[in-house]
Amino acid sequence: MTNGLPRRFLVLLTRRHVAGPAWWSVVARLPVYLMSLAVVLVVREQGGGYARAGLVAALYTVGMALGGPLVARLTDRRGRRPVLVATGLAYPSALAVLVWCAGPDGWAQPVAAAAAGAALPPANSCMRSLWARLPLDDGDRETAYLWEALLTEVLVIGAPLMLAALMLSGSAGRALTAVAVVGGVGALGLALTPLPAGDGVDRGARSGLLGPLRSPALLALTVVMAVCAVPIGLMTLAIPAFVAEHGTPGGTGVVYACWGVGSAVGGLWLGRSQSEVAAHRRFPRLVLAYAVGTALPLLATSRPTLAVALAVGGAPIALVSASEMKLVSTVADGRLLTEAFTWASLASVVGDAVGQQTGGLLMDRAGPHGVFAVATGVALAGAALAFLCRGLLGRGQEVAVQCAA
Repeated sequence: MTNGLPRRFLVLLTRRHVAGPAWWSVVARLPVYLMSLAVVLVVREQGGGYARAGLVAALYTVGMALGGPLVARLTDRRGRRPVLVATGLAYPSALAVLVWCAGPDGWAQPVAAAAAGAALPPANSCMRSLWARLPLDDGDRETAYLWEALLTEVLVIGAPLMLAALMLSGSAGRALTAVAVVGGVGALGLALTPLPAGDGVDRGARSGLLGPLRSPALLALTVVMAVCAVPIGLMTLAIPAFVAEHGTPGGTGVVYACWGVGSAVGGLWLGRSQSEVAAHRRFPRLVLAYAVGTALPLLATSRPTLAVALAVGGAPIALVSASEMKLVSTVADGRLLTEAFTWASLASVVGDAVGQQTGGLLMDRAGPHGVFAVATGVALAGAALAFLCRGLLGRGQEVAVQCAA
């Protein structure tokens, strides 16, 4: 409470025209961070093998990766309301088919998984683009993007716990269905909540094949984001391997949670100075701090020391995310913000996936410390790239300011 951030969050999130979309977006995003795990549990519960479960979960992710930019582009062209209503109905329907009308031996289950991924309501990108369009001053907008970054950490930790709690009173299928319905209701609530100036969308805008990625500044930023996400994937593999070497695998969840807790605490403690330095200048510094934090697990010799290293090293992560969102909102074409935020999120997802795949290939040869070292090297490369792109990101911000004026 020292820096007043919790109070700033409360004031912002209870403001007229902000409270409705902000809280509905939280409800709509509950399925995002647990659905891949839930799909695996459902397929296993139905008698499918791990290979089948992995295939269905992968197709859900592929559908999300392919459909996300298209859904976001429709949102920018047609407005949030029709797209959120359509996806808010289609998403839980596709998942209901997967759970109740498809078996682990037929083709309907993979098709339903891909369809559900493609129909995921764009609540993340919609809300982040709304923060850029709502009538807020720069300080409130900085607070909003920090809230988004911290919310991600909370949902990453809390959503799987919610799934576990739902499964205590029923099956994985019922739990998945309940979460999907809640997410759909959240999307409908976000769609129907009135805003002071409508969607703020230019429905005549045409984005071309590349859409907002035609902006060199945004393209450079997404590349940096993808590179910086690779260490996350590498460490996702290295952490459980390290814990298994130094005790029982059952402690992995607690150790891993320290990473998210460190990020959240770091955001709350250090976020008070977010707006004192221009985003394009603070972003490379924060990425460098993130790279230094990634190196701390190299010093770990036990589960407790790894937990401390992750908590301390994870402190800049939420601030990096908040600065990324601020930069996206300023360097992207204002008519294409929903798609721009979708590409930014997709860049992080791709980087994370590359890191996990690479970590799996390296683990037997290099061991956990070797993978931690590779993660540090990639993070330092991301920091160097961020410093190289600083001028380009700054010019993008100047153009955004001129357009706003």
